[in-house]
Amino acid sequence: MEKFNHLVIDKKWHKIWDQKKTFKATKNKNKKKYYCLEMFPYPSGKIHMGHVRNYTLGDVIANYKRLKGFNVLHPMGWDSFGMPAENAAIQNNLHPSDWTSQNIKTMKNQLKSLGFSIDWEREISTCDERYYKHQQRYFIDLFNKGLVYKKESLVNWDPIDNTVLANEQVIDGKGWRSGADVVQKELSQWFFKITNFSDDLDTSLSELKSWPEKVKLMQKNWIGKSTGCEIIFKIKDSKSKNQLKVFTTRPDTIFGASFIAIAVDHPLCKEISKDEAFQKFKDDCYKTGNTEESLAKTEKIGYKTSFEAKHPFIKDKKIPVYVANFVLMEYGTGAIFGCPGHDQRDLDFANKYNLAVIPVILPKDKTEKEFKVSDEAYVGDGQIINSDFLNGLKIEEGKIEVIRRLEKMEQGRGQTIFRLRDWGISRQRYWGCPIPILYREDGKILTVPDSELPIKLPKDIDLTKPGNPLENHPTWKFTKCPETGMKAIRETDTLDTFVDSSWYFLRFCSHDNKNTGYDLDDVKYWMPVDQYIGGVEHAILHLLYSRFFSRAISHGSDYEIKEPFQGLFTQGMVCHKTYKNKKGDWIFPEDVMLEKGRTLNKNSGEEVFEGPSESMSKSKKNVIDPETVIKLYGADSVRWFMLSDSPPERDIQWSDEGISGSYKFMQKIWNISETINNLDPKTKMDNETKNILDKSKNKLIKDVTLAIESFHFNVAVAKFYEFINILSKVLHDKNEDKIYLQKLFAEFLTLISPFIPHIASECLEKINTGSIAHDQKWPEHDEKLIKEDKINIVIQINGKKRAIIEVNTNEKEEKIIKECLQITNVKKIIDDKVVLKKIYIKNKLVNLVVK
Repeated sequence: MEKFNHLVIDKKWHKIWDQKKTFKATKNKNKKKYYCLEMFPYPSGKIHMGHVRNYTLGDVIANYKRLKGFNVLHPMGWDSFGMPAENAAIQNNLHPSDWTSQNIKTMKNQLKSLGFSIDWEREISTCDERYYKHQQRYFIDLFNKGLVYKKESLVNWDPIDNTVLANEQVIDGKGWRSGADVVQKELSQWFFKITNFSDDLDTSLSELKSWPEKVKLMQKNWIGKSTGCEIIFKIKDSKSKNQLKVFTTRPDTIFGASFIAIAVDHPLCKEISKDEAFQKFKDDCYKTGNTEESLAKTEKIGYKTSFEAKHPFIKDKKIPVYVANFVLMEYGTGAIFGCPGHDQRDLDFANKYNLAVIPVILPKDKTEKEFKVSDEAYVGDGQIINSDFLNGLKIEEGKIEVIRRLEKMEQGRGQTIFRLRDWGISRQRYWGCPIPILYREDGKILTVPDSELPIKLPKDIDLTKPGNPLENHPTWKFTKCPETGMKAIRETDTLDTFVDSSWYFLRFCSHDNKNTGYDLDDVKYWMPVDQYIGGVEHAILHLLYSRFFSRAISHGSDYEIKEPFQGLFTQGMVCHKTYKNKKGDWIFPEDVMLEKGRTLNKNSGEEVFEGPSESMSKSKKNVIDPETVIKLYGADSVRWFMLSDSPPERDIQWSDEGISGSYKFMQKIWNISETINNLDPKTKMDNETKNILDKSKNKLIKDVTLAIESFHFNVAVAKFYEFINILSKVLHDKNEDKIYLQKLFAEFLTLISPFIPHIASECLEKINTGSIAHDQKWPEHDEKLIKEDKINIVIQINGKKRAIIEVNTNEKEEKIIKECLQITNVKKIIDDKVVLKKIYIKNKLVNLVVK
């Protein structure tokens, strides 16, 4: 028997697949397409176990669909612009392009070592000028469509990365990449008008039937559609404005208004800009950040202005105007009215500044006399009180009536607004796509002519100076206008790297087209992506931006696919135990050993303390190097482990025992294959055993097909184990038939090949004389062979379970009931009682009603 050698097998099949171009995708309109895509990686240096899991999941789907007869597109690329390359360049005295190229080469080899069925001929890299040339074209296209603009804006500034961050990139007041405290800064920025598509982005979520509900909810909340009304308050003591627009979703509570709060950068604040106390308040607000996440954790404070607003319905009532740190200029009108009785934030603010609390919604179980609001606002349903013409109305009726009256008075209108803000795309960094804009000396802003694209980055760059590297470059930004010859300056900001990943799925369809980013005929065939796989951390940023980009480029063009991703799956993390020493320093798992019941550091002998299992992280040192594990156990063992135990949407716990168990299963498959190949062809198997194996095989085909289609890969793994155990027992009992078993095992290998392609291919080639796993057809099950001959029937007496009997499937009712009455336990309970009724539910239960 030949010994199992995963290193030889892996290497052999990688070479065969490369030579035969097994996974090359070619457009074929006579064949149904399937576009399978995993979120492409940032080339940080080496792949990690999170990559391995993500791409293994996608590879199972791609391989399965190929065997099902689909024309599969399964490409790979690199999200290769971004800050880490600049940081690494500074640390290692290496140009970002060199650092990135080295990493791509390393990671590509690692991915290839796992045998993923990727069409590498379609490989793209976003830092390649052949890619970003087309991105610059799309920027110009959107600019010409009026979907790009520039404005002075209060931005989130990362003082470590020295760049602007979108609101989505600020996590708990800190930069998403650097972890630095984000500060507020006024800058001139380029924006995409994503808000032009707010309503469509929101309503179209319901059409995404194959997306996780949690992701759709996250996007829906981020888009934040709110229906309410805009109220115009007349302002007393304002020099430049005599009115203030306020948006509210609760116009029914207008009679409970005790203050108005405006954002620190509201236009009205310009009138008090010289006030030192206000300036100090403003500076304090900027330090805490202006994202909803940061404000949610900040104490709600206000600055009282001299302005007062006139209540639209109560004559002579004045409402004080505060500047508040919890109001955002970018949401609604940048002004709200506070109704402390029915909003907890407003109540806390009112109590802090001794403002009136007027209840205007009465709970159904209270009377006006006994109902009071002190420390807890009432936010439930009820009847309107203390509100003049609204008294006695329900909340929804009150909203309609207030809007009707405001519109009649021309002091307001019904309105729908969105939380979603325009996408700020300017970044003050070097390693990104240059923005194709020129500032001419006569003040005109121009897009760069197509003939001059791509605008390339200068290679001689100094990244050690603070500030924008392109702005600091001595010559790059200086140029001439191609139309007039006038002096001009290039835009020195680069595009947010999320722009790069907002259309890459289109480029895969036409990877080698030099004239355009995508060919219309190609995308009409391949798009949308049938199955997209990636982390839930991209639920808002990347997925929302990609949905916007598809709409933006389709606007006024023949490209008609608004939703780029038909199916979406978000996988869980790969986790590992964490270890620390007494000082609190993290320890690598491979440096830990058990000795006499104690956990020790192998190198120093000091005691080590085991912490919780957490997602693998370099900072916590609880990482496992995929390359090492692949060499030790083989690509298939690693792939198999990633698909075992946990459902793919949940986190998976890495363990040495688990990967070792996967390797043993590979050896078991190999040994079974060798055993079958070495059988005596003269021996024959009895029919009963054949029936058992045929039934097991057909059940396996059905179960595995269903498991793959529903992303229950761990269930498929369990079914494979069950089948191998049955087959092993047959071989152990020497019940053999070489030709029959070869055919049976060949089908098994086809079924398991999407999971473990190397060993499946090797065994299939041997057992079926030269057959290639990827050339096979997915087996179809025979339902007749799966049906059980025997079933269990539950026996109840007066609805209580008393016994179980085994009968033939579809046995006659009379015979089953007769058998029931002969069971000792049933006879004992019935005894001298009268059987009033005999209820039979086919193939399930018998219930005897007795008295």
